[in-house]
Amino acid sequence: MRATMCSVISRVKAVQRALAFTLRLRTNTEGSSYSVAPNRRFCPGLSAGEDPLRAFSRSYCSRMALTKGLLFRQLFELESSTYTYLLADTETKEAIIIDPVLETIDRDLKLIQELGLNLKVAVNTHCHADHITSTGLMKKRLAGLKSAISKFSGASADILLSEGDKITFGKHCLTAIETPGHTDGCMTLVSGDMSMAFTGDTLLIRGCGRTDFQQGCPKKLYHSVHDKIFTLPDQCLIYPAHDYKGQTVSTVSEERQFNQRLNKGLEEFVDIMNKLNLKKPAKIDIAVPANLVCGIHEV
Repeated sequence: MRATMCSVISRVKAVQRALAFTLRLRTNTEGSSYSVAPNRRFCPGLSAGEDPLRAFSRSYCSRMALTKGLLFRQLFELESSTYTYLLADTETKEAIIIDPVLETIDRDLKLIQELGLNLKVAVNTHCHADHITSTGLMKKRLAGLKSAISKFSGASADILLSEGDKITFGKHCLTAIETPGHTDGCMTLVSGDMSMAFTGDTLLIRGCGRTDFQQGCPKKLYHSVHDKIFTLPDQCLIYPAHDYKGQTVSTVSEERQFNQRLNKGLEEFVDIMNKLNLKKPAKIDIAVPANLVCGIHEV
């Protein structure tokens, strides 16, 4: 009897040791998986033939680990449903801000101060019609800050961006890609490792910017998305300037498959856009003139 019990205990201990080893191995593997692109847990894009429900259960935030030494914050302005993005080099503390909004300037500057950042550039993805940018006022409150926008926007700024221009901060950079269609001056800003794309109003999550004012053209927008954005890596994260449904991020792969406007052919897309019949933005008459002069008009 005693021999039988010893045999059972030995087998239980062996199983426990094997289980512990497996758990340690799994923890170590997952802990280092940020550097292994094929690990699906850390890649929120959707591959061909993959179950969408399984893919959507992943954590988007973990994907940021692929860009070592990058601080990233996604901020939200409620009235215009605008996303503002703050990116910084964790070593040099040099930072840039994308699409800052006048109403949230105090929040943004407080965060920049709390994190000890040196804000170098405030860039707008285009001349906005639904809110006033805080870029001009921010320049008055931060010495040395420069503003940036597309040279085709018609707006004034310290830096007028063209295709392929780079905005650097520390060892990181964003590359400006011309993606007109919503306006002539729309730009998408792509991270140096092509893991992130800040698409402004050109590409939204499961949608796109309107094309019925400010030099809007559905054909231009369609080609901008298909030729410039949809050719980025499948796993590239899409960060838009707006979202009205509580969504925060998507991927190139997802939008290519599930964007019900842009997964159509060109003619059908143009027809959809021409039939939207949207109301004009409430602030367009004050926002556009202000944003043409860096947001400082009558501030």
